[in-house]
Amino acid sequence: MISKFLSKLKSILFKSSVSPETPLKKEKKSTKSAKSSKTKTKTKTKEKKVNSKKNIDALTTLPGVGAKCANALYGAGFKTTKAVLEADEKDLLAVSGVGINLVKKLKNLK
Repeated sequence: MISKFLSKLKSILFKSSVSPETPLKKEKKSTKSAKSSKTKTKTKTKEKKVNSKKNIDALTTLPGVGAKCANALYGAGFKTTKAVLEADEKDLLAVSGVGINLVKKLKNLK
């Protein structure tokens, strides 16, 4: 019984090792397409980083908003200065790093 099991196991193992050429060719093709998609995603992420840096720099032009506060606002979803100025006081206070004094300064700009 064990010998039958071992013989079946050997036949399965040897059959899979006899024809590895086809899967290797498929893997090579898939890696080429994966490489091209990786380069596309790298350029997209670089563009996103550049856009986010520009938006964060724009947020720092607001009075009382420094780099840390701008990062916090950007992370909370306030991507532009207009969005910050039009936001409710409660929404701004919900962002960590934004205090009541900053909210008062921003509301005086309107």
